[in-house]
Formats: sequence, structure tokens, C-alpha cells
Amino acid sequence: MRKIKDVLRLKLDANLSHQQIADALGISKGVVTKYVGLAGVAGLDWPYVQVATETELDRRLFVTPEHPRDRIQPDYAHLHHELRRKGMTLMLLWEEHRADHADRQTYSYPQFCFNYRRFAKQLKRSMRQVHRAGEKLFIDYAGPTIGLTDGSRAHIFVAALGASSYTFACATPRETMADWLASTA
Repeated sequence: MRKIKDVLRLKLDANLSHQQIADALGISKGVVTKYVGLAGVAGLDWPYVQVATETELDRRLFVTPEHPRDRIQPDYAHLHHELRRKGMTLMLLWEEHRADHADRQTYSYPQFCFNYRRFAKQLKRSMRQVHRAGEKLFIDYAGPTIGLTDGSRAHIFVAALGASSYTFACATPRETMADWLASTA
């Protein structure tokens, strides 16, 4: 059990050293230093400590006042879900968040990204996979099509080696079997 009042009585009233207080109460010198330091920060003197209860002292010394957050907190779970949509980026989500809360203070974009990544790191589950060199090649068409200068659209074929992550990409007019085979050749 804490002996806050006894520590402060021996320090503030009897003016004993920290070591003498620790020996008298059977606690460590570090605990005495901690309690005396907290009392100094809280501005407590012996007349106040003398009439205060252990609960009041505990509340004054150990409970830090809560400061209301001045910035509106985004719903990171919702953001995480929204990022699964095609074409959705953190920049777009941040701009939407800012527009929705124009009357309140929001995070800057770098802080918004930092907070989201910290949230996502808590969710991240991964399974380590070991790929031997030359054993696996991961291939697929990636992302949206890209507009060309002649008005047509190009589909992007991507291949990556499992071990080295060396990447190959090429544009094809369509995603037909012939385009697929030509890309892998």
C-alpha cells in the first residue's frame, strides 16, 4: 500500500533525508524521491498534506488532467475499409475528412497519414513466405487502363520474380489470351 502521507510528513515536517525516510518506512529510496518530486510539482505543502486524505493526495499526485483533443479524430477503421475501393487514396480520404469537418481543426496530411499507418500497423497480419530464386513468377494485369495519345487505352501487364522482386511491365491493347502469351514470352 502506498505511504504517500507518511513520506511527505517525514520530508516536509521532520525534514529527514530520502534515505532516512526509506529506512523508516521500509520502502525504496527511489519511491521516496518519486513521491517528494511529485509533491513538489503539484505544489503541496505540509498544512495541505496534513488535512488531506490518501485518496486526495493520490488524485493530486498521480492523475494527470485530461486535455481535450483539439483536432477531430478520423474513423481509421472506416478509412481502412474505404482504401480497398479501386482508385481510393489517403489523399482523397484526407480531403474528404477536411471538407466534412471544415468548421473544426483537422490534422495536416502528413500527420493524417502517420496516424493512419500507426492504426494499420496494429491490424497488419503477415505470413512470411520464402521464395527460392527462379522458382516463382507472379504475373497479372494491374490497375486501371492508361490512355494513349491516339485515344485508345492500354492494359498494363506486370510480372515480378518471387525471390528478387525484379519486375517487368508492358502495355497491351487488350487482355486477351494472345496478349497474355505475348507478354510472358
